[in-house]
Amino acid sequence: MATLGDIGLAAVFNIGSAFVFLLAFAILRLQPFNDRVYFPKWYLKGLRSSPTHGGAFVKKFVNLDFRSYIKFLNWMPDALKMPEEELIDHAGLDSAVYLRIYLMGLKIFVPIAILSWTVLVPVNWTNSTLVTAAKLAHITASDIDKLSISNIPLGSQRFWAHIVMAYAFTFWTCYVLLKEYATVADMRFHFLQTERRRPDQYSVLVRNVPPDPDESVSELVEHFFLVNHPDNYLTSQVVYNANKLASLVEKKKQMQNWLDYYQLKFSRNSTNKPSMKTGFLGLWGKKVDAINHYKSEIENVSKEIAAEREKVTCDPKSIMPAAFVSFKTRWAAAVCAQTQQSRNPTLWLTDWAPEPRDVYWPNLAIPYVSLTLRRLIMGVAFFFLTFFFMIPITIVQSLASIEGLEKVLSFLKPLIEVKVIKAFIAGVLPGLALKLFLIFLPTILMIMSKFEGFISLSSLMRRSAARYYVFNLVNTFLCSVIVGSALQQLKSFINQSPSQIPKTIGVAIPMRATFFITYIMVDGWAGIAGEILRLKPLIIYHLKNFFLVKTEKDREEAMDPGSLEFNTGEPQIQLYFLLGLVYATVTPVLLPFILVFFALAYVVYRHQVINVYNQEYESAAAYWPDVHGRIITALVISQEAMMKDTLERARDPNLNLKSYLQNAYLHPVFKGEDDDEDEEIDGIKWETESELVPTKRFSQRNTPVPSKIGSSPPPSQHGTNKISNL
Repeated sequence: MATLGDIGLAAVFNIGSAFVFLLAFAILRLQPFNDRVYFPKWYLKGLRSSPTHGGAFVKKFVNLDFRSYIKFLNWMPDALKMPEEELIDHAGLDSAVYLRIYLMGLKIFVPIAILSWTVLVPVNWTNSTLVTAAKLAHITASDIDKLSISNIPLGSQRFWAHIVMAYAFTFWTCYVLLKEYATVADMRFHFLQTERRRPDQYSVLVRNVPPDPDESVSELVEHFFLVNHPDNYLTSQVVYNANKLASLVEKKKQMQNWLDYYQLKFSRNSTNKPSMKTGFLGLWGKKVDAINHYKSEIENVSKEIAAEREKVTCDPKSIMPAAFVSFKTRWAAAVCAQTQQSRNPTLWLTDWAPEPRDVYWPNLAIPYVSLTLRRLIMGVAFFFLTFFFMIPITIVQSLASIEGLEKVLSFLKPLIEVKVIKAFIAGVLPGLALKLFLIFLPTILMIMSKFEGFISLSSLMRRSAARYYVFNLVNTFLCSVIVGSALQQLKSFINQSPSQIPKTIGVAIPMRATFFITYIMVDGWAGIAGEILRLKPLIIYHLKNFFLVKTEKDREEAMDPGSLEFNTGEPQIQLYFLLGLVYATVTPVLLPFILVFFALAYVVYRHQVINVYNQEYESAAAYWPDVHGRIITALVISQEAMMKDTLERARDPNLNLKSYLQNAYLHPVFKGEDDDEDEEIDGIKWETESELVPTKRFSQRNTPVPSKIGSSPPPSQHGTNKISNL
């Protein structure tokens, strides 16, 4: 069990690690050749130019201005200067609200920590319950445990202090949540009200389109919505199963990168033409000219791409029974997304379309009817993953202790008993072992979410985050508390009656706070400081810059700005909220460590959001905690759409919305490299009447109601295609 000395050594180790990371970042960010690594967002916005252009040769790589090194910590106040409204305009509402979660942690826990240390710590410390229990019941305790509720005897009047504080903490937390809910609701409302138009505001995703022998999916969708939404339907885009085509395009891109590499290598040394082996990873096989080989391979893949593109666009089997349907107004899209479109509730299912950047295209090819089965399978798999993970976590945590290591590695016992090493094992190793053991969990959970068939990146993130939180609750928290406490009090468990075991666990659970303190320092202190260093993107950028980059465009593509990873960051925050609220009245000594996490994370991520991260999509803070998110969305949708449509028509009466939405949801593999998804074309008036729509249908079974405007007799009577004047 960790003592005050062990925790002190752990604090020194983690504070030292964090300081080294922050110092390295502060120095590396000042060097001109690292500018694109630590300020990529400004380059992507076109607001920053490379300092390596012009000037002396040395100054292109090393910052020789020694005054800048004196102010190397200026990035911290600079990160706090940008006002929130400007931050939203600069980085989006998703990023701004994400940062508010850290700020909310400080608002909740600063007053709680002050009250806990002022009231509860003195109440706990001035008892001698654990000293007596250690003598009589063989319960292990440290000085830290004497600051916890475990040091209060049963039936003591001092428990009133903990009860009163528990109520106070609860009311304060609810008050802060209420205020934050109102603030985020206003932010979301204002964001959607002032934001420029986006395709998803006018569009819905229609799934489970019924098969029709007379019409293609595209024709059927157009006819259906012209009949049922004649005044508002604008355009539609069917969904293609283009996964194979996308993989071929990616394969061509990788080959082009290798070709660029070998061509650049040859340009630097024209006397030695590069060669390669055609076998696995270039380790064996026939030796060939590398440049000619990749030119030939790219030519072959280009032919495959052309053939596959033709197949996808012409083969009915490649067209999924789904489509993105766009309307003339936001209000019409809102109505369609939230209403049943057919008498059969399993057909013509509509939902809000994600914004084009948010679409996860591979999952659109999954048949809708298989989604329920897929989610059931993943639900069962997640259940077993969560509970079977308890076994290795228990083993790892038992080994990551002094007693466990001495038992398994008995020959190292003299070394383990060295004071410094013993303190390191007790104060650092348990938290570090758990952190390393969970390193692959986010990837596993994301794969499971993708298998379930979610069609947007934001929904994939939210699903993974929800499961990560459940996993943390069960394994990181409950399993660590119960199993860890049981192992620590094993001798007491063996020598007492079964009826007394729950009482022993009740006393021992607060003692597990020392483990969580070490985990917070490893994950929340050193881990957050390591995030700002960006060591992996730094190395990859310089490797690409040396081997692949030939033009400024290549250099821009070599940048990896990354983005806020909601699927890992949000569960981490939620775990710290859980630990803080659980241990606030039980072991208040844990609260300062949580406060350091929230403060450091807020500054670090604010800097990253301003200078580094480039969000892949904008969900307008839809990830806000589930209940809040649903209520906010309902409020915004009910008030927002009609008012903004009216304003937009007044401001831009000649907007050609159809041109704006026509290809918004076209699969990326069908777009040219120079296509601009956000291009707006003006100058053509809106259509005020619907078009004449030719249809090949011989039956009306997919049309819920006949057209009220009129129709012609079926082709079987006239020998020509039917025309519906819709």
